[in-house]
Amino acid sequence: MSDIPDPFRDARNRDGVLRCPFQGETIPMILRHADVREAARDWRTFSSDAPFRVPIPSEEEVRTMRQLPIETNPPEHTEYRAIVEPYFQRAKQPEVIAKVEALIAEKLSEALGRESIEVVNTLALPIQSRALTYLLNVPESEADTWIGWGIHVFKVTGGGFKKGTVLEDYLHAQFDRAEANPGDDFFSALTKAVYRGRRLTREEMMGFGNLTFAGGRDTIIHSISSIMAYFGSHPEALDYLRQDPKRIVHAGEEFFRVYMPLTHIGRVCPVDTEVHGAPVKAGGRVSLGWASANLDETVFDAPREVRLDRKPNPHLSFGFGPHLCLGAPHARLIVRSLLLDLAKRVARITVLEAREQVEREARYERPNGYASLTVRLIPR
Repeated sequence: MSDIPDPFRDARNRDGVLRCPFQGETIPMILRHADVREAARDWRTFSSDAPFRVPIPSEEEVRTMRQLPIETNPPEHTEYRAIVEPYFQRAKQPEVIAKVEALIAEKLSEALGRESIEVVNTLALPIQSRALTYLLNVPESEADTWIGWGIHVFKVTGGGFKKGTVLEDYLHAQFDRAEANPGDDFFSALTKAVYRGRRLTREEMMGFGNLTFAGGRDTIIHSISSIMAYFGSHPEALDYLRQDPKRIVHAGEEFFRVYMPLTHIGRVCPVDTEVHGAPVKAGGRVSLGWASANLDETVFDAPREVRLDRKPNPHLSFGFGPHLCLGAPHARLIVRSLLLDLAKRVARITVLEAREQVEREARYERPNGYASLTVRLIPR
């Protein structure tokens, strides 16, 4: 049975690109797995050195600084990335793994003790926020502030706010604290970091901080809610995982493949370029179609089916090339821990109410996660 919508299939098979207007600019979306991987590696032709323009839609209206390290090219990217990589690798440490597993167990216990739970705000957001405190080595109480922002803090532009000022004000306060009284946390590391023989500027620190919150927030929440909804409509999948916990790793990778939250990401062409027959003027953008590449029939057998034993699974949900996602170990830890605990403790998930989010653009519509999802967990 085909579960996964594929709005890019015809264009991928026919042309390999889909020319789609975004914010008044027609951007060729690169759709085939091999082409996306090649473009992701070729940073000279498809540059990330483009503040605000790597995300699509572009983000001039929601932040005031370049995100680091994602909006740079090698070698700058490599050197910037090295500054923060130790914190993102904390997800592989036994102490952090144990904390995440305990957090998941606690939140599932709460959910099992209730008649129903709204997953997006009441389960996924707290898990994401508290797990991030372990990664950044800050007090767990900081998560209460982040949860209080709700789901959409990064897109706040009205209601008295300007350009995501809630997050920016928070980051400035954290860097002020760290400069006055440095510790072993992520913010302090940035105030002490040396880049090419000098300290980071405050704007550079803010660029790291902005991406850390923006990059790992919606994606983790999306993954958790999509997985819960899948089990609600496929109760046999939990039984399948229960039979052999070693299946958890492959299942997690398959969920990352089919529930890719980021449809695509932008790159800028420094010179006039032709992208599979689509001309791009110097300074124009193309996009790397991660979600389309993950459904490429030439790479994945029955790509629209969720196959929890899929192997190999060369999905591109964490990117490819120099910009491979820093947060991948963290995302994998959360999803793996969630799947293990669900299989161990939950007999069945019943979806009571689901409000799906649909990404609607001029040339495609793609279901992409949930605005809200209310479920009942039946214990084993």
